[in-house]
Amino acid sequence: MSIQVGDKLPEMKFTVMGANGPEPKTVSEVFSGKKVALFAVPGAYTPTCTNNHMPGFVGRVDEFKAKGIDAIACTAVNDVFVLTNWAKDTGATGKIEMLADGSGDFARAIGLHIDLSNFGLGIRSKRYAMLVDDGVVKVLNVEDTPPVAEKSSAANLCSMIDCSL
Repeated sequence: MSIQVGDKLPEMKFTVMGANGPEPKTVSEVFSGKKVALFAVPGAYTPTCTNNHMPGFVGRVDEFKAKGIDAIACTAVNDVFVLTNWAKDTGATGKIEMLADGSGDFARAIGLHIDLSNFGLGIRSKRYAMLVDDGVVKVLNVEDTPPVAEKSSAANLCSMIDCSL
């Protein structure tokens, strides 16, 4: 069963790129006491993720902040080196926090994983966007198929954020 609106995110570890290289960062460190727009992509550098999903969030950073969002984060079942370079290549560095879920543990824990082995990609994250307030899911938009980024788009998520949250 997948995570639902009203559920608390499970305590897991991501990998982020720190000043001295890869380092762990817990769900609590990312989400506690903050309002975070989190989106997930099936894979860095894949066409929809690179040409549509990421640019939408990069382009709306100020709009999210104006609505009271403290941070925007992206997770993918990719290693931290890939996500770090993808952030550089898409203009996301310094705007979007990249949360590597290299083994897919977070995607599995929240029930939003997908088997894309038929496409040579293995287990990945479903494409989704959520608003998380102090670790609790307030909005959750999951795509029905990986190549689509409509429900999970930055524009759609931003339109659903009530400034009073």
